[in-house]
Amino acid sequence: MGQWGEAEQLLAQVVETYKIKFGQHDPRTIGRWKEAEQLEVQAMETSKTMLGEDHPDTLASMANLASTYLNQGRLEEAEKLQIYVMETNKVKLGEDCFRTLMSLANLALTYQSQGRWKEAEHLEVQVMETRKAKLGEDHPDTLTSMNNLASTYLNQGRLEEAEKLQRYVNETSKTKLGEDHPDTLMRIANLAMTFWNQGRLEEAEKLQIYVMKTSQTKLGEDHPSTLASMANLASTYRKQDRWEEAEQLLLHVIETRKTKLGKDHPHTLASMNILALMYRRRGRWEETEYLDVQMTETYKTKLGEDHPSTLASMANLASTYQKQRRWEEAEQLLLHVIETRKKKLGADHLDTLASMCNLADTWKSSGHDAKALVLLRICSIKQREKLGSHHAHYLSSSRALLAWEMDNLNISL
Repeated sequence: MGQWGEAEQLLAQVVETYKIKFGQHDPRTIGRWKEAEQLEVQAMETSKTMLGEDHPDTLASMANLASTYLNQGRLEEAEKLQIYVMETNKVKLGEDCFRTLMSLANLALTYQSQGRWKEAEHLEVQVMETRKAKLGEDHPDTLTSMNNLASTYLNQGRLEEAEKLQRYVNETSKTKLGEDHPDTLMRIANLAMTFWNQGRLEEAEKLQIYVMKTSQTKLGEDHPSTLASMANLASTYRKQDRWEEAEQLLLHVIETRKTKLGKDHPHTLASMNILALMYRRRGRWEETEYLDVQMTETYKTKLGEDHPSTLASMANLASTYQKQRRWEEAEQLLLHVIETRKKKLGADHLDTLASMCNLADTWKSSGHDAKALVLLRICSIKQREKLGSHHAHYLSSSRALLAWEMDNLNISL
């Protein structure tokens, strides 16, 4: 009927109700990506014909399609649509219109997924400052933008800046929404993750236990948010070498997610990945390999061979092969991961560089010292350019590079 505004209001109400009842990552909230894409393309094309390319409702349908592309790992397609939506919104609605700000925030999320942290930060600061001026510092939308910016700081290793923002967001959220509101709990969980990255494990654990127990009471034992809090706590136990407690929590999370969400749901696979990491740390290679293979095959079937999650699981499997001294299998997987990441993400994306470092390590371990040294040198230079000289990833590769160069010098002498 062309009543796009009324349709959007009803759909937004449905989505918000699903979020409250089931959680924002439940399949009933997310939908099925391929079917969503077909409907969204149809809606966008109809809206273009009926209303024009720059009508707000057409732009909204483009933003929805871009979001679906993002969840499918089709980052370039998402970015292209989002840039068009953002630029058109600026011209048609103004730089400080809520739709314009939302389009900036959406593009920032895509930049985050691409590891383009500086570009994401630039947009997020702009959104945050505009929302502060328009809505006030304690408005829910302002707090959300602060939370997103803190996440970008965290991924850049700027932990103090992330913590400062998160503390403000947490305290304001407690006052405005209450200590047991789902948004407050999510923000407390984010602060706990910053503590985790700082090595402040006791503080992280304290917050995570609070989030988990409150979620159990407010939302139920098998709610997605409760299970997420259990998985986070398990990661802290793993860091503290409390293996049995971590494994017990993770096995509960995995089995519940299989029952509630399905064995191939992203959250089920994410908890399996944490368990595989734990097994890897303990040298339980057969169990690690079993989980890695299972996850890789599931991601291939569900998301495709070139999806970021598929490539990440392949990289993990290659790491397991490395530990088992199965060099050729590790090399074959890593070469595929590197080439695909170069095409999808770019040659200097952090994920591409990480897999190149892993390949260099495989070559070094299998006796191909010369080409391993060249590859690690390239990785180290690019990591310094992208991350700076104080980031943990660069420091790790530069230390390894120095050790390898010394080994090579001793061999030459």
